[in-house]
Amino acid sequence: MKIKRKLEIAVISDVHLGTYGCHAKHLLTYLNSIEPKKLILNGDIIDIWQFNKRYFPKSHLKVIKKIMTMASNGVEIIYITGNHDEVLRRFSGTIIGNISIVDKAVLELDGKKAWFFHGDVFDISIQNAKWLAKLGGYGYDLLTLLNRLVNWYLEKRGKERYSLSKKVKNGVKGAIKYINDFERVISEIAIEKGYDFVVCGHIHQPKKEYFKNKHGKTVYLNSGDWVENFTALEYQFKRWKIYNFNKDKLTPFVIDEDVDDIDIVEAKDLIAAITIVEPEKKEVEKKS
Repeated sequence: MKIKRKLEIAVISDVHLGTYGCHAKHLLTYLNSIEPKKLILNGDIIDIWQFNKRYFPKSHLKVIKKIMTMASNGVEIIYITGNHDEVLRRFSGTIIGNISIVDKAVLELDGKKAWFFHGDVFDISIQNAKWLAKLGGYGYDLLTLLNRLVNWYLEKRGKERYSLSKKVKNGVKGAIKYINDFERVISEIAIEKGYDFVVCGHIHQPKKEYFKNKHGKTVYLNSGDWVENFTALEYQFKRWKIYNFNKDKLTPFVIDEDVDDIDIVEAKDLIAAITIVEPEKKEVEKKS
C-alpha cells in the first residue's frame, strides 16, 4: 500500500520541461509520493525559451498532467513565473480552477511571513543582456545532455554520478561570487521588507540558510532544480526542510495510474491550457 506524505507546502522550481536536461521521471516519482495542501511552482517549470515541438517526451507531458490532476483533487497550485517561462507573465493575476499564475506571492505561515519569487529579477545578465542569457541557457542544456551520457556510463560501471556543471561553477570564482551575492542581496531585501522567509529558485542551488544583519533576520531558502540536484522544499509542522530525491527510496511511487495513459492529443490540450488560454483577470496576491 502506498502511503503518501502529507505536507502543508511543497515547492519545486527549475524543472525545465522540454529540455534534454530535465529529469521528469524523477520529479513525477516525487509528486506521486506527496500530498500537499499547496504546491508552489517557483519558475522555469516549462522551458519556453528552448521549447521545441520535436522534443517534449511523454514523461514531460505526464508531469503537466500530474499537476493538473493534483489541482483537480483540491491541491492549490501557485505558478510563479520565471525567466524561462516569462511569457506567462502576461497572464499574471489569473486563476484557472485551483491554479493561479503570479509573479510573486506572500503567504502567512503560522504567524510568519514568507516571500516567494523566482529570483531572475535580481539577475543583471537577464535584465540587461537577455540574448546572452538565452545563449548561456542553450550551453547549459548541451552540458547537461553531455552529463547524462557521462552518468549513464558511470552507472554502468557501478560508479557515482558526476556533475559537470557543478565542476564548472565551483571552478569559476566569478560564479561562486555571483551565487553568494544573489543570496545576500535577496536576504537583505527580505529583512528590509520584514519577511521571515524568502523562497526562490533560479540559480539551481538548493539551500537553507539563516541571514542576520543589524536590521533583523530572515531564512533564505532555495528549492534547487530537477536538472542535476533533484531537490524541493517542504513545509510541515512549522519547519522548512530541503528534500533530496537522491537520498530517498520512492520505488512504490514510480507508476501512477492517473497519468499512465496520457495521449498526445490530451497533452497538446494541456500545454495549450497553460500557454494559450485567454484568462479572466483576478486578484490572487497581496502587494508586498
